[in-house]
Amino acid sequence: MKDSSRSGAAGAAQAPRSAVVPSETAAVPSTDSSGRGAFFVGVGILLSRVVGVVRETIFAHYLGNSVPAAAFRAAMRIPNFLQNLFGEGVLSASFIPVYAELIGKGEREEADRLAGAVFGILSVLTSALAIAGALGAPLLIELFAPGFEGEARELTIQLVRILFPGVAFLVMSAWCLGILNSHRRFFISYAAPVIWSAAQIAVLLGSGKRTTQNRLVEYLAYGMVAGSFLQFAIQLPPVLRLMGRFRPAISAARASVRQVFRGFAPVVLGRGVVQISAWVDGAYASLISARAVSAISYAQMLSLLPVSLFGMAISASQLPAMSQARGSPEEIAAQLRARVNQGLARIAYFVVPSSAAFLLLGDARHHLGAVVRVDVLRPEGHPDASLLRRASSAAHRGLGLPVRGEVALRAGRAS
Repeated sequence: MKDSSRSGAAGAAQAPRSAVVPSETAAVPSTDSSGRGAFFVGVGILLSRVVGVVRETIFAHYLGNSVPAAAFRAAMRIPNFLQNLFGEGVLSASFIPVYAELIGKGEREEADRLAGAVFGILSVLTSALAIAGALGAPLLIELFAPGFEGEARELTIQLVRILFPGVAFLVMSAWCLGILNSHRRFFISYAAPVIWSAAQIAVLLGSGKRTTQNRLVEYLAYGMVAGSFLQFAIQLPPVLRLMGRFRPAISAARASVRQVFRGFAPVVLGRGVVQISAWVDGAYASLISARAVSAISYAQMLSLLPVSLFGMAISASQLPAMSQARGSPEEIAAQLRARVNQGLARIAYFVVPSSAAFLLLGDARHHLGAVVRVDVLRPEGHPDASLLRRASSAAHRGLGLPVRGEVALRAGRAS
């Protein structure tokens, strides 16, 4: 979290040198600048993923593939769906380009007012969303986990009501990420999820041996909400230092604010299409059995790691620089083409070998169970190797990794 010394706010406000040179060859972006940003994003994501694997290991130790574990996984999918829809992906595509452009032009006053207005409007929207989600939990369960009945359904409803306030904190955490990324402060925003995982690890270790599984997942849900708040809170001090003056407002009167929210709806629709796949996975798994929901969650954690690590790192470092491109339309187009091509080449360099590894190793992936305990699910978990193999077909998922990496660059995040 010390990368702020490497790039000051003044440096973020400078337009790329290529913007003043008319030739396309001069428009090629600085490999060192974007590469350094990708490095910090990658280190932050790697750190958060390593802690995430530890979290999943401890979760599997105490809850395995049990019905409470499945209820917790299903309950997580609902707020996560909304967070992915309205959080980091949408803000990256609609807020960062406008805010970073203002920073690049040196219009710090307008940039601060824009950030304050987006903060105020998001606070109201996410608070309303949390209340609506808690009240409408039974209806949401019918949509997201139609196969759940009896104890599993009631427990999932209870957990959804606990978890929904955390959505508001995670969306506001994405607002912090937008500010930090625009100022080229990449590490802290991508390492912040470590504290989110740490809060859950503390709950699991503190209560895992002293309570029932039903009570443990309830405590874990409260721990997740606390972790969501801490993830937002740890980013807020550097954000406030970067902003000249923090002016929260609930107003769309400024043109820059309207520009952000004009881009909001198309991105939400686009993200919604992407999230349909996740919804189908969860809903179908619940119809197979409650345990299938937790099994597919273990598998997805492993299969998405390459895209999360490499695709997001490269796309997050490229987006602010692309937003600050200057020059004639032809020069800007040349700069954007160069950055996209550079990003795609870097993603392919890492993701294609990862895809090949998934394809070639096949069932050897189950040896990762020694690390994350996904195929030795403890006595509580009713082991079912065939179910896990269907849920975690690494070969099938490996085919899609290069495409997911390209989507990560073009959409500004990992899907």
